[in-house]
Amino acid sequence: MSAGHPPGLDLDQLRGHLDRERPGLVAGPLSGRVVEGGRSNLTYIVGDGVSTWVVRRPPLGHVLATAHDMKREYRVISALNPTSVPVPGALLMCEDDSVLGAPFYVMEYVAGTPYRTADQLAQLGPERTRAAVLSLVDTLVDLHAVDPAEVGLADFGRPEGFLDRQLRRWGKQLDASRNRELAGVDELHAALGRSLPTS
Repeated sequence: MSAGHPPGLDLDQLRGHLDRERPGLVAGPLSGRVVEGGRSNLTYIVGDGVSTWVVRRPPLGHVLATAHDMKREYRVISALNPTSVPVPGALLMCEDDSVLGAPFYVMEYVAGTPYRTADQLAQLGPERTRAAVLSLVDTLVDLHAVDPAEVGLADFGRPEGFLDRQLRRWGKQLDASRNRELAGVDELHAALGRSLPTS
């Protein structure tokens, strides 16, 4: 890990905040690095030579108020932790912008490999790739089996009309980004609209 400060993560400020809020959590000087490959919020792996954690914060610069809601992410991870859905333990939420310049949260580090490309999956071989994909489906099944009210998320989001809103959003995004004809896409959009469940 880097001995310097990764962009957007002042390790001294973070250490001071963790010492105040979670005394004894950190054993030594912090080092950290940005996790590459993300598309939205910044993710860092931070360690003290003994333990490792993950810090998440919004991207640097101007962001839309609701687009990078750290408190929302933290709330969902915290709520799902006691379920069968595999999520890291949520350790600390900080809404004080004076610490890192934006809200952030800290969670447990879970070792693993993110597979982002077909070439990376090809190295696993077909059987291991199939097992990974089926595991993803099993995880989605576990997620959909969670009753939001039972984990403290009854008031989370706006479930009524979600599919209709999502389909309209996809249609607008498709219209705004058309750069070539894609056979059948408009028919698919219309067919999805006709077959939306009523409840």
